[in-house]
Amino acid sequence: MKSAPTTQVPGVYHRRVGDIIVTAISDGFLDGNLDVLRNITEDEARQILTAHFRPARRTAVNAFLIWSAGRLALVETGCGTYMQPSSGKILTNLKALGVDPADIDVVMLTHMHPDHSAGLTDMATGLPHYPNAELVMHENEPKHWFDDAAMAKGTDREKKLFFQAGREQVLPYKDRWRLFQKGEVFPGVTAMPFHGHTPGHAGYLVASGQDQLLIWGDIVHVPEVQTARPEVCMAFDTDTKAAEATRRRVFDMVATDRLLVTGMHLHFPGFTHLVPRGSGYQLIPAAWEQQI
Repeated sequence: MKSAPTTQVPGVYHRRVGDIIVTAISDGFLDGNLDVLRNITEDEARQILTAHFRPARRTAVNAFLIWSAGRLALVETGCGTYMQPSSGKILTNLKALGVDPADIDVVMLTHMHPDHSAGLTDMATGLPHYPNAELVMHENEPKHWFDDAAMAKGTDREKKLFFQAGREQVLPYKDRWRLFQKGEVFPGVTAMPFHGHTPGHAGYLVASGQDQLLIWGDIVHVPEVQTARPEVCMAFDTDTKAAEATRRRVFDMVATDRLLVTGMHLHFPGFTHLVPRGSGYQLIPAAWEQQI
């Protein structure tokens, strides 16, 4: 009798955007409680999740390769070994894809939270995982996370996971930082400031020919809840009012322009559309494409 499989296939999926290829890479997932949601009761949030057959807050963690003009970029680096053992799978999935981290030219961060930047550097050795890559991020990110006064105002968890971890991860790349305010940061990729979740939170619009894809970063963390109720924020938003305003602005833009979007916490592989539904919105996942 043949044995049944015991492991999943690699978390890799390709999507064409004109002449550019975007590859979703799964870093795994994080499990959490509903008490971190703001502007909604836990019972209300649980009802929404249950209605979508998701009775728990299980958060996907995604990253994206961008193959453009003969160069290779990685958007986000995942959790590394800083967080739950169900995460930190990016290097494994890159290997399965046949991508050597040394061949990545640019690493772009949407922001410096640990589920995005903690995979930059080997925690045990302090050595960068992407030895030849520039590190690209909004100028407000290091300005905020290297601010000792701002760190002093944080909780012990925030000091450790946001400020200290962020500094540890990006410092080995210090001589290769490239900071932006907005504009093109990679061939066919334009950075868009989406501040609120963090002071330098940004998205990346990938465009080639008539095709576009918006990588919107952390516009949502609990997709079913925050699309239905855009006012719902997270305890780890640095500015909840700005985060809500940005989310509403991005939702309106994406729905009006019928943009294809993806993000770090949309269910893998994460490519989807957004349409208005009642007082909120609904995600319509894009169909799986057999050909690149």
